[in-house]
Amino acid sequence: MSERERFLKQFDALNVINFQDFALNLFYYQSKYNLVYKKYIQALNINPDSIQDLRSIPFLPIDFFKRHRVITSNNGLQNFDAIFESSGTGSGISSKHYIPNLNHYLAHAQHIFEQQYGKLEDFIILALLPSYLERKGSSLVAMVDDFIKKTKSSESGFYLSNLEELIKKVTELKAQNNGKKIIIWGVSFALLDLAENYEADFSDCIIMETGGMKGRRKEITREELHSILCKGLNVSTIHSEYGMTELLSQSYSQGKGVFEPSPSMKILVREVNDPFDIKFSDKRSGGLNVIDLANIDSCAFIETQDVGLVHENGHFQVLGRFDNSDIRGCNLMVI
Repeated sequence: MSERERFLKQFDALNVINFQDFALNLFYYQSKYNLVYKKYIQALNINPDSIQDLRSIPFLPIDFFKRHRVITSNNGLQNFDAIFESSGTGSGISSKHYIPNLNHYLAHAQHIFEQQYGKLEDFIILALLPSYLERKGSSLVAMVDDFIKKTKSSESGFYLSNLEELIKKVTELKAQNNGKKIIIWGVSFALLDLAENYEADFSDCIIMETGGMKGRRKEITREELHSILCKGLNVSTIHSEYGMTELLSQSYSQGKGVFEPSPSMKILVREVNDPFDIKFSDKRSGGLNVIDLANIDSCAFIETQDVGLVHENGHFQVLGRFDNSDIRGCNLMVI
């Protein structure tokens, strides 16, 4: 059994107790076999063998996914099931995430969702993701498409810009009262259009916003967005999904913009003026670093451009982005 296969096998048994051991072993593996990450660590003049805890791990700046093939392989891995690609807004350069095992991503995404929300078969998913559907290589579309299929309902499906048809479908489903829960999974600007320009009663539905203003609307805080959506869609709370092209794990918020990281993720906060001053939690806002242990074949240790807070229990909030960073699909606000 190869090292990669051992990590994939151990990944299924990942939990809070063995998280650090798994993360450190994956770091040693990636510091050796991920050439981009290896060169970055060498440039920092860090000896990987000196790393003994999670806060000491060097985090790869997320921009490296734009200009390099961030791949971990000890056998010249060249075959990929998929290549996830960001929208490339801002600089115009897209991040690329090379996926050799798409089933690993999809099964893991399903596991995370069902841990928090229950079986997909109990849901009808109506996806309002126009900007993602208009391009190839979206990890979000791949995930939601798989979720739609696993609901095993002919009522589930995608909606491009046909908002009136979506409202009609929700009205019909609520009238049927068939015991299935309804999720409206939408990009932020499309949900705003829906809330501001139509009379929609989505009470008793779950509204799952993914972020993604993408320069189409004036950016607002998540609190402002959720207030508008609650009023316009007649719901009491808005759920959120946190994910990005460079990650294979997601986190969900069931209200108030507080995300619970999945068991494969840990969010750390770094000092704004010192990226190597890293804490597990902090009362002050700082840059968010993500450990995503699902990223076995790329890099599991990523320095994002998000600014946020990490609470003592590991839950986190996304408050904004660093100035001059790209407008990203998963990040909504500007401080």
